[in-house]
Amino acid sequence: MIIASCSSRAAGLRVSLTLAACLAVGPLAARAETAAYHAPRNGSGQPDLAGYWSNATLTPLVREAKYGERLVLTPAETKALENEEQVEIAAGNKATDPNAPVNAPNGLELKPIFALAGGDVGGYNRGWLDPGHTVMRVAGQPRSSLITTKDGRIPPRKTRADMAAGYYSGGGEGSRDPLGSFDNVENRPLSERCIMFGNNVGPPMLPNGFYNNDYYIVQTKDAVAIQVEMVHDTRIVRLHSQHRTDDVRPWFGDSIGWWDGDTLVVETDHFPQKQAFQGAWKDLTVTERFTRVAKDRLRYQFTVSSPSSWDQPWGGEYEFSPLKGVIYEYACNEGNYALPGVLAGARRAEQQHAAAAGGQGGDR
Repeated sequence: MIIASCSSRAAGLRVSLTLAACLAVGPLAARAETAAYHAPRNGSGQPDLAGYWSNATLTPLVREAKYGERLVLTPAETKALENEEQVEIAAGNKATDPNAPVNAPNGLELKPIFALAGGDVGGYNRGWLDPGHTVMRVAGQPRSSLITTKDGRIPPRKTRADMAAGYYSGGGEGSRDPLGSFDNVENRPLSERCIMFGNNVGPPMLPNGFYNNDYYIVQTKDAVAIQVEMVHDTRIVRLHSQHRTDDVRPWFGDSIGWWDGDTLVVETDHFPQKQAFQGAWKDLTVTERFTRVAKDRLRYQFTVSSPSSWDQPWGGEYEFSPLKGVIYEYACNEGNYALPGVLAGARRAEQQHAAAAGGQGGDR
């Protein structure tokens, strides 16, 4: 059974959302566990969420179809997934032959998505990747997906017109439209330009399946700062505040927060178009809830709302675990030094295409 527990501040007023308007993201067992644990207080009397945390996990954002509507995995399924990960680690950590050809088998092929991390040149060994070694547990339950919709999938959008109008056409994060996307630096994805990596910093803040899924939370009386290891981004959540009233859209949106008992509620709007989430941005609101549910567990719940994109809000949850260490600088450089080569390669490809078309009597 699922229950709803979300709140919002619209025009400075705090209002409760009904079950239909707010996707439930916490089972009853989890609610009981939360009530049983009382987080220690910091010097300002707030529940203490501070410290180094990680959301690295084997559990994907979207549920695999084979699990159907099952949010919780069986013990056998959980063990199989975690054992398989150990096999992949062992295979990927084997010594690499320095004379091996590009894209020679190196263990990464056991999980095809890892090939993306190295790009066309296969630039990484398994030792550089740290996606997490265990299935995500929430209130002790091993989860099949981070999303908690009935089928564990992102609901279909009402329309894709806004995406066609500019989000994918060389303008959006992750765009791979060949027409115009290599014309200048500003058309390239934000991550390629080392400006921001959307998945980790969010909101919602989601593990990326590769590496650097670590966070550092710092609290003061009037603000909460969340430093993200990926690209060294930092989100600032203003407490005791209101949303901005202009249409300025800063990176990560405009985040305000308040305490609901032991839970920090964060509401974010004013997202820039290039930080669209699943295509939504203009009327996108993301509500996050941070609750210390145990000494070594920080529950994170998120609800995504965009009336122009989805009929009703949807969301998910996971639990941060302590990071065994600290966060060091992530030395990605804005204006990535590879970009001149990327654009030069595009110009060369265009020249070759034009030459080939001319040789065949074409006029392109």
